[in-house]
Amino acid sequence: MLIAGGAAIVLLSVVGGFVWEGGQLLLLSQPAEFVIIGGAALGGLLIGSPPKILKMFGTQLGGAFGAGLTRDDYAKLLAMLYQLFRLVQQTGVMALESHFENPGQSAILSRYPGFLARHHSVGFLSDSVKVIIVGGMSAHDLDALMEEDLQVHHDEAVRPSAMLNRVGDALPGLGIVAAVLGVVLTMQAIDGPAAEIGHKVGAALVGTFLGILLSYGFAQPLAANLEARVGDDSYYEKCIRAGLLACYKGFAPAIAVEFARRVLPNDVRPTFDETEALCKATRGDGAQAAA
Repeated sequence: MLIAGGAAIVLLSVVGGFVWEGGQLLLLSQPAEFVIIGGAALGGLLIGSPPKILKMFGTQLGGAFGAGLTRDDYAKLLAMLYQLFRLVQQTGVMALESHFENPGQSAILSRYPGFLARHHSVGFLSDSVKVIIVGGMSAHDLDALMEEDLQVHHDEAVRPSAMLNRVGDALPGLGIVAAVLGVVLTMQAIDGPAAEIGHKVGAALVGTFLGILLSYGFAQPLAANLEARVGDDSYYEKCIRAGLLACYKGFAPAIAVEFARRVLPNDVRPTFDETEALCKATRGDGAQAAA
């Protein structure tokens, strides 16, 4: 919603100011300029981006119009981690093996479809738990291993925003290309009426205007939005990492969950009392899962 609202403000401000100053709106309607700039930008995007990155870009672009992860999503994650940690405390870490062989069939994990829908999060937790089950690794090394996993995922996840940012950087130059082509057309009609020459010069300048507007008004702000979303989403796995590491060190389930809770930003972090209430509410479910 904010993206659509921001785009509307950009357009209304620029076009509205132009009209307010006495400009004629139809002068900005230059379809050929849109074709040149838009087509060249799209072509450059396809040339410089592997199919995997384009697919990720489409997924992230769709997600940018959503609300993102909420306080409730993190509350459910903490509750799920508490159930897993309680199971470890009661029956040992080997009890987790059956839950991660087929997470969708797990008595605990199946209660949290939001978690199961995040395939990277499921894989991250599952692989980390399996490493713990294998054993022989210090807490420091486990932390380094999980950090490396998260860094690789982050580097991959920011590639679509970097790609869009490069397109944004190129748009002013493509606007100049459109303007130069307009000047070429103007030179061909240099012996024509002054009004015709003025129209062609104006059309050429619209190309420069469009390139700059699309870059600084749309492409680069959207790239910044996608990058920020990646950063926000990363707290989900950071939460898992902090809680699992604390559990591995031998902390009680409630304390391990507190380690997980403390890494969350304030706007989505459940309070201590809320987390405690959620954990207490899951104790019956945890007992059934362990049975």
